[in-house]
Amino acid sequence: MTVANVYKQGWTLDEVHWDWFDPSRVDPAMLAAVKAAALVEYNAPDYVAYLKRVFHGASPETIGAIEQWGAEESQHGRALGRYAEMADPTFKLEDAFARFRKGYSPPQFSSVGDASIRGSRRGEMIARCVVESGTSSYYSAMRDACEEPLLREIAGRIAADEYRHYKLFYNTLHAQPDPDLGFWKKLWIAVSRVRESDDDELAYAYYCANVKPEEEAARPYDRKTYSRLSSANGASIYSRKHIQKLMQMVMKAIGANPHGWLAELAGSLVWRRLQKNGAAA
Repeated sequence: MTVANVYKQGWTLDEVHWDWFDPSRVDPAMLAAVKAAALVEYNAPDYVAYLKRVFHGASPETIGAIEQWGAEESQHGRALGRYAEMADPTFKLEDAFARFRKGYSPPQFSSVGDASIRGSRRGEMIARCVVESGTSSYYSAMRDACEEPLLREIAGRIAADEYRHYKLFYNTLHAQPDPDLGFWKKLWIAVSRVRESDDDELAYAYYCANVKPEEEAARPYDRKTYSRLSSANGASIYSRKHIQKLMQMVMKAIGANPHGWLAELAGSLVWRRLQKNGAAA
């Protein structure tokens, strides 16, 4: 059995083995996923600003951890973008990102208040744990499914970071002084955040990353269409074990047994839905 490398926190782009790139092993579907992921990761500064508003008045350590998280997420975008530019010289990260930012801006990013859209700091951290569960499993799946050596390394580095980010938000969740949320409230927040994967962020990122500006007239953006394409792309990368690991991390965040019946049921439902969406697309 192949054992994946364990990458430590604090790596830089200079440490990546860019000379490992093998163009003969680039998979077009995987490349499409990389381009879209690059835009989402590169958009981290807006999330940092939002979380700093939510945690206004928190300790310098908490604010510093949020800023460090954002810096690492942005680096993920740069690493994936640089890879995509090597694999497809017609792709330009900055140009694609400018289109994405112009068309995607959730209301919480422009808000001036310090309230979380999840209702509380605890709710916000549960939602962030859900996101980091997804990204950790996604990049682990990408690493395991990829045959191109450079992308396998980049995905491995990002997966390790995302797992550390999950632990950061999990610990922040349990460090909050306000009373714990009820189980059903936590479950609802988690389910709501999972359902948001069908919103414009992933779909529009996939569109901007893979449809060139000159093709927009012939291929206009439609959220349902590109959400299905993005989901199908994910279905081609994930394996069942990665989905189960994702759900175990989510269950832990909401206080459920990571290895209990609810985790098994949720994993089966999410896997079935992913496969269904992939087949439909």
